[in-house]
Amino acid sequence: MMVRIRTMARLTGIREATLRAWERRYGFPRPSRMEGNNYRVYSRDEVESVRRVARLVQMDGLAVSDAIAQVENASLDVPPGTDRLTARFWPAARLMDTEEMSRVLSAARESMDVDTYCDDFLLPLLREMSSWLDIAREHLASALVRHRLWQVLLSVESPALGPRALLACPPGDFHEGGLLGLGVQLKRKGWRVTMLGADTPANALRAACAQLTPDLVALSFVQSRERTEFQSLLEEVLRTCSPTPVAVGGPAARQHLLTTFNTGAQYAESAEELIALWNQARCAQNRP
Repeated sequence: MMVRIRTMARLTGIREATLRAWERRYGFPRPSRMEGNNYRVYSRDEVESVRRVARLVQMDGLAVSDAIAQVENASLDVPPGTDRLTARFWPAARLMDTEEMSRVLSAARESMDVDTYCDDFLLPLLREMSSWLDIAREHLASALVRHRLWQVLLSVESPALGPRALLACPPGDFHEGGLLGLGVQLKRKGWRVTMLGADTPANALRAACAQLTPDLVALSFVQSRERTEFQSLLEEVLRTCSPTPVAVGGPAARQHLLTTFNTGAQYAESAEELIALWNQARCAQNRP
């Protein structure tokens, strides 16, 4: 999409004279010129950049030069190898531009199937946030991404029958993004999913198991823990959920594989592995 300066002014709220002045003084924005009449034309990315500068000036009180520098630095500083939508998301996240982040997430949802949207777009964003954002920006951006994962989870039709999985994060673990992705995958494979989410205490697990009688409990450990703390938490979960089989996943669980197996739990990296473990447990129970 290319627009002329009159449309740029209408879309951004910045007068034509001001846009020309910024271009002369700061070299921003950088319009192309139409052949034959030399009119200025602007790309969609330039429209978004001017909007961000205007927001920083009007809402945050930055000087124009500082706002332009912040927008341009954010636009250049993106991880290598990112696709177009991911490359748009990171600058918006650094600027705490909620509207632009939402537009990027919506554009991704419209252009991708559910598995690609979750596995190849949303979940990689969550995994990389701590590397590219400070704490405040990570909180804002991750909340938006988790909200989209919740939307997808709720939009996938739940089967009337089929095994039921109870998904949770242990106490003190607030990183539920991977768990949401697992819930989407399980539902698409015919499972009924109950999501307890982040920071789930043992009494909540106990009550949910008593009411729902799930076929499997899956816990996502992301927050790093000492071995003794991990073992104590896992043993409490096994007592709480007995006789339901318990599987764990996540980077913190990966650090304690031997402890996981010694306590009687299972470890799974994916929905496929989780389902395979459950099938093995069923076959073992049915074996004479």
